Amino acid sequence: MKQQLEAILSNAKNELSQTQNARELDAVRVKYLGKKGELTAILKGMKNVAPEERPVIGQLVNDVRAELEKALEKQAEKLEQSALEEKLKSETLDVTMPSEEITLGHKHPLSIVLDEIKDIFIGLGFQVAEGPEVEYDHYNFEALNIPKDHPARDTQDTFYISDNVVLRTQTSPVQVRVMENQKPPIRIIAPGRVFRSDAVDATHSPLFHQIEGLVVDKNITMSDLKGILELFAKRLYGEDTVVRFRPHHFPFTEPSAEMDIQCYQCHGEGCRLCKGEGWIEILGCGMVHPKVLETCNIDPEVYSGYAFGIGLERTVMGRFKIDDIRLFYENDVRFLHQF
Repeated sequence: MKQQLEAILSNAKNELSQTQNARELDAVRVKYLGKKGELTAILKGMKNVAPEERPVIGQLVNDVRAELEKALEKQAEKLEQSALEEKLKSETLDVTMPSEEITLGHKHPLSIVLDEIKDIFIGLGFQVAEGPEVEYDHYNFEALNIPKDHPARDTQDTFYISDNVVLRTQTSPVQVRVMENQKPPIRIIAPGRVFRSDAVDATHSPLFHQIEGLVVDKNITMSDLKGILELFAKRLYGEDTVVRFRPHHFPFTEPSAEMDIQCYQCHGEGCRLCKGEGWIEILGCGMVHPKVLETCNIDPEVYSGYAFGIGLERTVMGRFKIDDIRLFYENDVRFLHQF
């Protein structure tokens, strides 16, 4: 039996040394130490050993078991270390290799020009004001001298949320909110999104951006308005920019005008973008209507003012020679990467 135990130990160690993974290691353990293993069979045969030899054989069996378990543990550690080394080898990173290029984000063309416009007017002493996009009917229409029966209130042009709440159709309501809370002198611009029920084409969108301007003080005249807008156009588009003012009508200004710039696509000759006219409208303007001043508790006998509303999208189209407003909203990276 002693020779048999020594043979079991020798064979087990030999088989353990040849194992390549945990599955093979477990198979050797079961073969020798399992319930039907060879060493277990020796223990079951102890009843056939002479009583005086049982202590010696029992001790020998325990020694063989302990040595075999130690060998199993050692081989398990060896296989685990080997597996770790293989894993590390397969996952090795070469830190000297160049990294993948990361595409950095940048400003949208609308934001680029909006920031330029802000800089121009802030440099001229204007402050930036803000107002809600979901606006009360009072601020969007009535306080701007647009009564209930005015055509501009038609649901075909305005998105109504309720009878008294709309998506603002212009940034002019910010004028009223500022004049209600601030007495002259006032000099502000109010950039923001506006909403109108327009069909989408190359020059129209149901969502677009305006930059409202307002100046209220003593002795403000139409010539002040004309001078500030000509200066704005030349600073934005260049000193050779040609502008013109046309008489127009807005309920909240009197007199009113629209300012055009010469078409940047055809330079006044006429094309698809300017619809053959040679000019492109970029803003509406005029002297603040006395009724609007009175609504905001400003005495029109003492103060006067002018207001203007710049269409940001059309301004950007002129700035970058873009001929389709839809490009701003389609998020085509081929277009955006040009800026």
